[in-house]
Amino acid sequence: MGLSRDSLPADVMDQFRRGGVLPAHPLALDEQRRLDSVRQRALTRYYLDAGAHGLAVGVHTTQFGIRKVGLFEPVLKLAAETARDWRSGTTVLIAGVTGDTTQAVSEAEIALRHGYHAALVNLAGLRNRTEEEVLAHCRKVAKVMPVLGFALLPTVGGRHFSYRFWRGFSDIENVVGIKVATFDRYRTLEVVRAVADAQAAERITLYTGNDDHILLDLLTPFPVRQPNGEETVIRFRGGLLGHWSVWTRSAVRLFERTRTIPDGAPIPAELLALDARVTDCNAAIYDAAHDLRGCIPGCLEVLRRQGLLRGTWCLDPNERLSDGQVEEIDRVYRLYPELNDDAFVRSNLTRWLSDDGVKIPLFDEEEAQ
Repeated sequence: MGLSRDSLPADVMDQFRRGGVLPAHPLALDEQRRLDSVRQRALTRYYLDAGAHGLAVGVHTTQFGIRKVGLFEPVLKLAAETARDWRSGTTVLIAGVTGDTTQAVSEAEIALRHGYHAALVNLAGLRNRTEEEVLAHCRKVAKVMPVLGFALLPTVGGRHFSYRFWRGFSDIENVVGIKVATFDRYRTLEVVRAVADAQAAERITLYTGNDDHILLDLLTPFPVRQPNGEETVIRFRGGLLGHWSVWTRSAVRLFERTRTIPDGAPIPAELLALDARVTDCNAAIYDAAHDLRGCIPGCLEVLRRQGLLRGTWCLDPNERLSDGQVEEIDRVYRLYPELNDDAFVRSNLTRWLSDDGVKIPLFDEEEAQ
């Protein structure tokens, strides 16, 4: 389904506002570091069958280097076509756009042409610009299509922006959401407060990218008190996460558990404890011990173990698993078997890899037992 430049289709808007699981889509490469289109398509099918509510493509997990090797448009096109052909119903498609204003606008136009619904604006390439200049950049991209902001920590190429920046960003009319991936509670609260102070909570939906507190972000009410004493309660409605590119079936089930708790109801201690377990898994997969340098290879390694990928090759040969990272992934696999979805993948891998996969019934070993 196409869309206009300044609005989301009603069904997409409804799904996006309700929130959901939006995996950041990895890149499948072969030994020569060329696109493996069969396994790239299989990943998309996996996420959709796992129950993901949408996909984010062309983002950090997809590897920013796709632009230098001419893969940006082919990868976006393949994911969008696969999503349309594989599953009926609503799938929210988010495209990552980056670079200077000319590049970002061009990428947004490409995404719009292939049926994407919104652009996640990565601002890492604008480190030397003032915040007002960056806001002007965002306004120009927002003239092409709806926009999500991206509060990304500097460790993986982002830049910290002030409360004032996020307050101004929240005033941009065509902003529909913000992904908060600061890994910093203070800065997370600044983004939340900016949205509330702009009276934009009904228009801007927050998605967590804080891999160190995924469940806690989804469970926490964020009350913002105004000078007159009134409070606006902001909630993260979903997650747009590289961590959710693995064990996605399990992530969907965890997300659904958070949705069953009414506002104001007590949160079970077991669910709060689960936040720590998920964070421990993320520490291994995302390579927290080495400042997240192995985060993309870590995700690829899990997908390789499941058979979805054949290797952990990245476009940059120097981007590889860190020393000890394999052992850390081994550890969390042993400790938290309930958090992986290996059985689900095993049941359906042939289906996802097959040209005739749509004719093979979806199967879940756990539900069949």
